[in-house]
Amino acid sequence: MKILANKWQIGWLLLLATTAQADDGINHGNSAWVLTTTALVLMMTLPGLALFYAGMVRKKNILSTMMHSFGATAVVSVLWVMIGYSLAFSDGGALQGFIGGTAHAMLSGVGIAERSGDIPLALWVMFQMTFAVIAVAILAGSLAERMKFGSFLLFSGLWVLLVYVPVCHWVWGGGWLTGDALDFAGGTVVHINAGVGGLVLAHLLGKRQDYGRANLAPHNLVYALIGAGLLWVGWFGFNGGSALAADGVAAMAIIVSQVAAAMGLLTWLLCEYVVRGRASALGGASGVMAGLVGITPATGFVGVSGAMAIDVLTALGCFAMIHYGKKRLGVDDTLDAFGLHGVGGIIGAVLTGVFISRELYPDVRHESLLTQLWLQTEGVLATIVYSAVVTFIIGMAIKKTVGLRVDDEAEYQGLDLAIHGEKVS
Repeated sequence: MKILANKWQIGWLLLLATTAQADDGINHGNSAWVLTTTALVLMMTLPGLALFYAGMVRKKNILSTMMHSFGATAVVSVLWVMIGYSLAFSDGGALQGFIGGTAHAMLSGVGIAERSGDIPLALWVMFQMTFAVIAVAILAGSLAERMKFGSFLLFSGLWVLLVYVPVCHWVWGGGWLTGDALDFAGGTVVHINAGVGGLVLAHLLGKRQDYGRANLAPHNLVYALIGAGLLWVGWFGFNGGSALAADGVAAMAIIVSQVAAAMGLLTWLLCEYVVRGRASALGGASGVMAGLVGITPATGFVGVSGAMAIDVLTALGCFAMIHYGKKRLGVDDTLDAFGLHGVGGIIGAVLTGVFISRELYPDVRHESLLTQLWLQTEGVLATIVYSAVVTFIIGMAIKKTVGLRVDDEAEYQGLDLAIHGEKVS
């Protein structure tokens, strides 16, 4: 009887604890889901993108390429809590349309009791931080094998504050595009932004020494495929977590993300087979990335049929850019950050306005097709222009002061040894 009484006491204590937790306004199921997806999105950068990019460079630059992901993560994390989050998501007063304010600088007012909706505010801050981190890490793919590491860290800090944060505020933080240009999980904010920024910086850096003359084939495609696999799984956090709830929207986001990755892979392999007579492992990984990028802005607004259509078109567009358009641009976008993320984000963002499912998402604000297409296009064009112009200014400022590019000897030797004093044996 004594044991039974103790069990009843424990049960009452647990019930009281649960009730007390419920009274704080926090939905613990939703919070647990967003905590999990936050870890998944961070995993996309470390080690996902780090491995994906490292596998596609030459052996002498593997470590330096991975350090771009680690360095970006560190710089962005610190600046995000210092001022980035506040500028992206607080009230900017008279400048609200363009940028937020400083109310949450150093996370002022972000404690353990504050909420964002029904999840802890601190969790929302961290979740958004992982998006800022991967945006800079994606951009780094354009500059691999030739940029100074110190200059990259400086560029990362300036770019996240002057480019990423304003665009994030426009679309998600109450700025002039919020509620009009639909972007569920970062097609515009992350992918177009990073892809365009990477293209501009690659132009400022110039082509690698051996570009167009020597074999620049990837050193280790096993790394690239492992990284692509981690990105594929982590994308469930990227897209599913953006629902900010453990609900049907999150579940549908995961389903359409899975279908998108599959359609991107199959479409890319078919293109390779038609053009080259064979389907490559790297092509499969690229197709997965194209599919996932394309569905990112549309995830919470389309069904499976819309996802399939978007990602067939996205994979075709990215394939055409990488295999044909890149030569016309004349820019050495080392790991095709623009070809995959920039082009994929543009196609996905525009097509979001075409394939919205009114049956699945009746609460989403729907304009006429032409009106919504214009709103999507407006967001895309504004992001392209802003990212390109400000990235150019930042890049030129660094180029004229501390310099962007390593010297010829360091580039020939390899950045692993020249910059970090280490190499892969």
